[in-house]
Amino acid sequence: MVADDTVVSGDRSEEEKDLEVPPPEDVEVHGDLEEAADATREAQSPSGNSTEDTGGVKKLTCSVIYLCFYGFMTSVRPGEAFITPNMLSLEKNFTREQVTNEITPVLTYSYMAVLVPTFLLTDFLRYKPILIIQGICQVVIWIFMLLGTSLLQMQLMEFFYGITMACRVAYSSYIFSLVNPVMYQRVAGYSRSSVLLGVFTSSVLGQLCLSLGNITYYTLDAISLGFVSFGLLLALCLPWPKRSLFFNREKNPEQRELMAVAQPEVDKVNPEKKSLASALRWKDSVFVQMLLELKNVVKKPNLRLWCLWWVFNSTGYYLVLFYVHILWNKVNEENKDKPVYNGGVEAAAMLLSAGTSFAAGFAKIRWNLLSELVIGIITALQAGLLLLMGNTGNIWVCYASYILFRGFYQFLVPIATFQIASSLTKELCALVFGINTFLGTVLKSIINLVFSDKRGLGLDVQSQFLVYFIYLTILTVVYFICAAVVLIRHFRNRPGEAAPVTELSPMTVNTEAEPLSNGNGAVP
Repeated sequence: MVADDTVVSGDRSEEEKDLEVPPPEDVEVHGDLEEAADATREAQSPSGNSTEDTGGVKKLTCSVIYLCFYGFMTSVRPGEAFITPNMLSLEKNFTREQVTNEITPVLTYSYMAVLVPTFLLTDFLRYKPILIIQGICQVVIWIFMLLGTSLLQMQLMEFFYGITMACRVAYSSYIFSLVNPVMYQRVAGYSRSSVLLGVFTSSVLGQLCLSLGNITYYTLDAISLGFVSFGLLLALCLPWPKRSLFFNREKNPEQRELMAVAQPEVDKVNPEKKSLASALRWKDSVFVQMLLELKNVVKKPNLRLWCLWWVFNSTGYYLVLFYVHILWNKVNEENKDKPVYNGGVEAAAMLLSAGTSFAAGFAKIRWNLLSELVIGIITALQAGLLLLMGNTGNIWVCYASYILFRGFYQFLVPIATFQIASSLTKELCALVFGINTFLGTVLKSIINLVFSDKRGLGLDVQSQFLVYFIYLTILTVVYFICAAVVLIRHFRNRPGEAAPVTELSPMTVNTEAEPLSNGNGAVP
């Protein structure tokens, strides 16, 4: 599964981040051999084959363009940033306690329940059916927002929202099934850019509709329903991939021929073992082999660190994103006639996040030595921003703190993505990110159940932000202790060696970055 800032962000609107790392060398070699063979066939055959190849390239280009257009359009939901203000407005008339302790927690529970089945079904069904299910759920969500008035209907809306969040992995990995591995990095940039542009457009459009158009939340919901309905039609017209990551892998012609010849002979020699071999065949599947390979991941300190960061820090990040709009309503409750700027703030946060993510690629830091220290400093800054957000009475200070909070997190996302993915195969990479996301979701659900849910402590939103501050503070202390241990150990072992400054690049000189036993890194 792809991570990101892969499960949601914003107020439920940001897609998971695609993994942009080089394809495996062995796949690249096969690609080069195939291209050389194609060139040889073109030289020895009539020019008609060249026309067919040109047609195939055009078809592939059109498929990529269409998928990017689909990603853009399905990200345009103008009412997305205003779901919480809508529920707290006079149009829906839910109380803040209902939204905080009874409605919003359902989102996390739903996401956790469907995440793993969706991850497996996405690959088994080859992406398109999952995207169609996501489109149907989006339509249902906005029908509930348009017509729903009861507490149960809003809880069902959050349940379907959790399904759409889990389904986002299908879009993140779909585009890689269409192109040659050597194009993975380029098409990942295309798809990611289209989604970011869609989220930004959605936030700006929603803010303009409310601020300048002076429309109601009901009308904004109707506009969003129109956009997601169009997105469902686009999903129905998507091309159907012929292969996927785990369950629908293509075999070489030589492998298919060998299997066709060898299997009947094996059955003749050992007919009594045929059923036993069939029963044990699952042990040789790619998915099972990837699970067995995970033990090598936990043995690598650098991979272990960034995986733990992904689990623990993403938990705090998304809890803030889920509840920050309720906090804004609380801070701004004394000025009920004051305009709501949720869309504008989300757009500004998106721009800053894009900028910090881009800047991370140029950070000249020795990550294998200073990772814990950098993570600790950024986590400390985020904890301070949460303390400020939870105690300020100024809505603009709250807005600014939120924008900075997201920007700091997004700075580390591409670094974590690269550090994890650069030493894994694309299959193992997808599995590791899927496990990281699932563990983070389980942790979010536990924190929600204990502190937010009505069945737990049922804290108000400001008390919850105090809990999040304490949570990040504990993480900060742990990171600083780990950083001190790493630095002391390094300078004790190498007292006269100066630490060189390096850019974010494959860790070829670091033994931790050596590929696992089944290959080196690529995107899922």
